[in-house]
Formats: sequence, structure tokens, C-alpha cells
Amino acid sequence: QVRLVESGGGLVQPGGSLRLSCLASGSIFSLNDMGWYRQAPGKQRELVASITSGGWTNYAESIKGRFTISRDNAKRTVFLQMNSLNPDDSAVYYCNADVLTDKRSVPKAYWGEGTQVTVSS
Repeated sequence: QVRLVESGGGLVQPGGSLRLSCLASGSIFSLNDMGWYRQAPGKQRELVASITSGGWTNYAESIKGRFTISRDNAKRTVFLQMNSLNPDDSAVYYCNADVLTDKRSVPKAYWGEGTQVTVSS
């Protein structure tokens, strides 16, 4: 059993910042790629940013230069620092991780339940 729990969402004014965290727990042999997705009402879920176990990052064009993804492998946690937020960033943000549950398994994708980010004055 693997669990991803997000935290750090909330209401922020335009131009403000938030830092999201996602803690992975359970039967984890290794964590591969981790990432953040978001889904706004009426829209499809989209990739925001991802990071490999070695620290290589990938960002959506819409958030480049404003958001930074990082991870602490020892703590099995991935972070998303979000700066210069605007109303278009409002969405439910989901954590995603590719997890090996034992050394003979194949990676499987797990999702958190999401955390709401609302950018409004």
C-alpha cells in the first residue's frame, strides 16, 4: 500500500506564493519520477512539473520561471514552490509518483487526493 499526501494549498492573493508538499509513505522500495499536476474546473488534468530521482526537472511552459519543483529523497517528499501566482493558477493540485514496491516489481503510478489552490483578491 502506497499513499501520497499533499499539503500547503490554500487561498492566496494574486502575486503571492505558496509551497506545496507531498509525502509518500507505505510499501516503497524506490521512488522514481515524482510530479505535480493540476486540474481546474471544466479542464483536463495537466502536468505542472516533474522531477526524476536524480533531480532532472521538467516544467509546463505556463509556469516556467515562477514555479520550482524539488524533492528530498530521504524524506520521500516532493515540493512545489509557487511564486507570482495568478488566478489562472487556481486548481486542485495533485501529487504523482512512480513507485517500485519491491525490487522485482514494475513502476506503478500513484496519486494523492489533491490540494486546492485558489488565487483571488
